[in-house]
Amino acid sequence: MKKRTAPRVPDDLPRLPPRQPDGHKGDFGRALLIGGSTGMAGAIGLAGRAALRSGAGLVTLAVPRSCQPTVAGYEPCYTTVGLAEDEEGCLAEEALPAIQGRLPSASCLAIGPGLGACRTFGPCVLWMYHYLPQPIVIDADGLNLLATQRDAWRKPAGPRVLTPHPGEFRRLAVGLDGGTDRDANANVARAMAAEHGWVLVLKGHRTLVTDGAQVWHNETGNPGMATGGSGDVLTGVITALMGQGLSAWDAARLAVYVHGLAGDLAAARLGQISLIARDLLDDLPLAFQKVHASP
Repeated sequence: MKKRTAPRVPDDLPRLPPRQPDGHKGDFGRALLIGGSTGMAGAIGLAGRAALRSGAGLVTLAVPRSCQPTVAGYEPCYTTVGLAEDEEGCLAEEALPAIQGRLPSASCLAIGPGLGACRTFGPCVLWMYHYLPQPIVIDADGLNLLATQRDAWRKPAGPRVLTPHPGEFRRLAVGLDGGTDRDANANVARAMAAEHGWVLVLKGHRTLVTDGAQVWHNETGNPGMATGGSGDVLTGVITALMGQGLSAWDAARLAVYVHGLAGDLAAARLGQISLIARDLLDDLPLAFQKVHASP
């Protein structure tokens, strides 16, 4: 079998700026990630660990109280906060005041990994989407909750990166002329990003990133990454990069490229069949090194 060669790092791919000798953890972003639920604590844990591996200075995971000990046990380098939950172990609307108390210190947020089908948390997602000036990544069930309230959408108060897989994208774009055709979906994604002020990351083979004015196709990644949790890792990477000062457009492109490159490095070590999302975390450091070593 012919060995697959890694693509050359694009010259126009964004990079993080060099760290100053007197830099401290507060200089590199304070990321607040909101998600988790009974049975899906691993998703928010993966996202939090990915944010750390992508350079975030401080990472806090806000999760249902019953999940907090499990999530805290995954990684000692992030902090956790337990929030109000419903009888099914999902975040409840009553969690919003505690989240609001954390917002002044947060430089970037993510909403969605492992969130589950929260019956009352939808208005909280919509409030954060509308009113927070910080950059926010919305993924997974955060997208599904947003899709149920599409009549209330308007331009948000700050940068928003939405990262749907094809099924989530269809729920967001219901009634629009997309469906399963990739080119049609690309046109719909570009139109939606332009209308709502988003950066849209349409995940899949050759992931598409668009801000409505520009479209970029990724060249890294492989089918071994089609495994549960891979998208949660991507959410953590994008969040960390925005927290370090990259624009939503630049953070999304760099994150997608590095995430795919980590997947290629993991597949080279382990094969595509055995690759799991946790393996991406092990190869993110080398992926970042390869990107930032390129001119």
